[in-house]
Amino acid sequence: MASKKNNHPQRIRSITEFHRVRGLPGPAHPLISVIDFGDIHQQSADTSMVLDFYSIAMKRNVGGKFRYGQQEYDFDEGVLFFVAPGQVFSVSSPKGELPQHSGWLLLLHPDFFWNTSLTKKIRQYEYFDYTVREALFLSDKEEAIMKQVIQHISEELRANIDKHSQTIVIAQVELLLAYGDRFYQRQFITRKISNHLVLDKLEKLLDDYFDNEALSGKGLPGVQYFADQLNLSLTYLSALLRSLTGQNTQQHIHEKLISRAKEKLTNTDLTVSEIAYELGFEHPQSFCRFFKNKTSLSPMKFRQSFN
Repeated sequence: MASKKNNHPQRIRSITEFHRVRGLPGPAHPLISVIDFGDIHQQSADTSMVLDFYSIAMKRNVGGKFRYGQQEYDFDEGVLFFVAPGQVFSVSSPKGELPQHSGWLLLLHPDFFWNTSLTKKIRQYEYFDYTVREALFLSDKEEAIMKQVIQHISEELRANIDKHSQTIVIAQVELLLAYGDRFYQRQFITRKISNHLVLDKLEKLLDDYFDNEALSGKGLPGVQYFADQLNLSLTYLSALLRSLTGQNTQQHIHEKLISRAKEKLTNTDLTVSEIAYELGFEHPQSFCRFFKNKTSLSPMKFRQSFN
């Protein structure tokens, strides 16, 4: 039975159901809830679930292991992470010990902010597509700021609901998300050394890919390939690269591709069709359009300029 449970995560369709499953009293509002982790009934067995609503969690002293997909991560430090609807995650406790969570959890159903400014704005926050290994590590000051916003939301939900309640809560959620965006940008800067190592690894992966004689059979390199090789999500990798180089992953790949094309046009006698094929283009016309779009010159015009 345990194996079956792991293969089929429990789907939690409502915030009220989440409260029931985790041994909590019913939520004050069916579409939004602020939970103290100290109040959650911890389970000793592996717990795997997928939520139909947004989850924003600040955890400390997790003690157990957190799993996204097939990979496990330890989080003994305090971290903030964002989970979008439909993402599978699980928590397990080592040797049957119950993790002593502390921190807070904000659950937000999309129906709560339907037809408000947040309906479209929430899609701007790429960190909902990050994985747990790309969580946000907050400074004490940043954590205090986030906690204060959460307290405002909690107090508003405990107050008498009136026609202003949703507007006020939505404004506080937007503030929380904006701070999340700011603090992620700070993290890209403060972790600059490790981030530059990622950039170095990407450069080596690109060089290895383009140096491979089988490139013509493999086709053009895709963003997903490099994200998988670097063990990062697509959105996190692009955000990291933008913070370092001003370019996203796709632009970075294209820059390397143009560089290799120029090298072959100026240092070899290969025809344009042969170069296109070697670089993974299925049709020479596609290569010519791509090259001209990036350099404002056709491959032949570029080659002639060096002769």
